[in-house]
Amino acid sequence: MIAKVPGAVRSLIAFPALLRGHGFMIAPEQTVSFLEAVELLGPRSIEHVRKAAVATLAPRPEQRARFDALFDMHFLGAAGGPGEDEWQPDDETQVHDDIGTEEIVLGDEVNETGQATTGAEALAIRTLHAPDDAETLRRFGDALPNALPRRRGYRHKMARRGKAIDLARSLRAAMRNEGEVMSLKRLRRATRPRAVLLLIDVSGSMKRRSDAHLALAHEIVHAMPRVEVFTFGTRLTRLTRALRLKSREQALAEASGLVPDWDGGTRIGEALEAFLSVPRFAGYARGANVIAISDGLERGDPSTMIRAVHRLAARAFRIDWFTPLAVDPQYRPETEALRAIRPLLASLGDASSTSRLCRAILAIAEARAA
Repeated sequence: MIAKVPGAVRSLIAFPALLRGHGFMIAPEQTVSFLEAVELLGPRSIEHVRKAAVATLAPRPEQRARFDALFDMHFLGAAGGPGEDEWQPDDETQVHDDIGTEEIVLGDEVNETGQATTGAEALAIRTLHAPDDAETLRRFGDALPNALPRRRGYRHKMARRGKAIDLARSLRAAMRNEGEVMSLKRLRRATRPRAVLLLIDVSGSMKRRSDAHLALAHEIVHAMPRVEVFTFGTRLTRLTRALRLKSREQALAEASGLVPDWDGGTRIGEALEAFLSVPRFAGYARGANVIAISDGLERGDPSTMIRAVHRLAARAFRIDWFTPLAVDPQYRPETEALRAIRPLLASLGDASSTSRLCRAILAIAEARAA
């Protein structure tokens, strides 16, 4: 039996959808946070709803006037729209194809080859299949915990050398020697794996490798204690919960139904800005080892991607970028955005096959030691 959604809640849910239709980057989790904030505030007036919307949906300062106009139109029935006559996308939200006209496409027939990039949004359902190289992934998962960077934890463990003294062990050793302190036992702080943030491009130009990349993400989620997985194309989707399912087939089937923008356009900058606009998501990047799997063929405003990667790099421990275009060891980025962010990347590796991608990720520790 499916419960009916109350009318008041339907209007609240419809507002983030209205914002998305007018160019705002709103993640599904922000909609949930908006509903929770409204419930927390009461609300006793429409201004309480407005404050909850601003706090959780996080419009940029330059978008605030349009945000308020849409809010008034949706909740107060104000005459007119967010502009003087009819809203038009601004330069940051407009999507252009190669000839400069707006392109909106739906269905499975979009970008059949997966070799061309586009700025269009293609909404489609896709079935993911587990790859044949399961043994490669198993060996990769076994080696991964020792390959990624670690950080010092707060717990201590026994050690031959260390600044802290293990008083309990030292006293027990003295009792075995009739109270004579022969040596002081030492402690040192134990290390723990850094959090991993995995960002996977599922746009049309990455179509041939999407299944393999999601299977790799499933292996990483089960090999490391703290992993967050997001996909991006024209939208941002969190897949961590789905990939925690033990069965790879079940996990990929669950993930395939969550991603709405398979094989569509490439808006890396807007997706990363949507990620950073949600405080909980941005917290996942703090001190984390960020692994991005994308060809970097941004079709939006390159300055948006550059700005977002700068903000991400300020939070993360390091960013490693893997692209299927880097087959040649002498590969150099060709797009303006990828060239601009190259100094921020700890490494730019080869993701042309599962085995090469696994080797490139396992080489992170070796490169850091060198």
